[in-house]
Amino acid sequence: MNGPTRRTVIGGLAAATLATPALTQAAPAGPSETIALWPGKAPGAPAAMPTRKVEQRSSDPKFNDRWITGVDRPMLDVRRPATPDGSAVMLLPGGGYGFLSWDNEGEEQARWLTARGVTCFILSYRLPGEGWANRATVPLADAQRGLRLIRARAAAYGVDPRRVAVLGFSAGGHLAGSLATRHAEAVYAPVDATDRLSARPDLAGLIYPVVSLAAPFTHGGSRDMLFGPTQPPALLRAASVETRVTVDTPPMFLSHASDDGLVPIANSLALYQALLDAKRPAELHAFDQGGHGFGARLPKTVPASAWPDLFTGFAQRHGVLAR
Repeated sequence: MNGPTRRTVIGGLAAATLATPALTQAAPAGPSETIALWPGKAPGAPAAMPTRKVEQRSSDPKFNDRWITGVDRPMLDVRRPATPDGSAVMLLPGGGYGFLSWDNEGEEQARWLTARGVTCFILSYRLPGEGWANRATVPLADAQRGLRLIRARAAAYGVDPRRVAVLGFSAGGHLAGSLATRHAEAVYAPVDATDRLSARPDLAGLIYPVVSLAAPFTHGGSRDMLFGPTQPPALLRAASVETRVTVDTPPMFLSHASDDGLVPIANSLALYQALLDAKRPAELHAFDQGGHGFGARLPKTVPASAWPDLFTGFAQRHGVLAR
């Protein structure tokens, strides 16, 4: 398939090289279903609500590569497998907290996961720079609420509420790591019975993730989008995933390429060390080639293309995905 080979990040962020996709893009995984996260407007709504925009980055009519901004109604887009195995994955697209890389890190991930029997929920979370109050915790509030809603509706989707994973990419990896380590933090006022359920994922996968917001190797664009121009050091450290690992952190899978020129692999290394120090189940795959933002698009000749199978194996060993 033909897609863009460069990812020019909006909002003054840097650019990262993508490998040319190697496979033809498949049809969407099942009919579209959506679950609104919040009854009415989401908490902290601005007076002037953001306007949803979808930017098509691909020039090939057979290949979608959409970026979404203006998330006014955060929701879960459901992608059902033909034969569900009882597991679920909430997918968190990246985009430096300035947009959502919807196809590369959402729809395309749902395709290979649903082919394996996994029910997928793609989260369109609010972007912190779009006027919401409490901007630094807006994405985390949506992730917590999304995970709880999956558990609340597990029976309707044939999902075991004890087999719910989260899989995030780049800034979405930071969000996945934040959910895994801050799932019990009260970042929004409960709105209904769903909020009595646990937001702790049973397993977390972080692919080329932003991890630290305080260290020299942080991704400055994600940090600035999340916190804005005022960035107290204590808050940056508290939002750095590697500082929040506890004995309650779920099993975590990390994948990163050493030639990532946008989000340095030091992010994953720091988190992996923190997980080892806390004696938490963790697996890190560090590849010499892959760059950043590769999703599931790499040709098999590039080492980092192996990560979906490695993630599947890790999740199977920990009882989340079916063998």
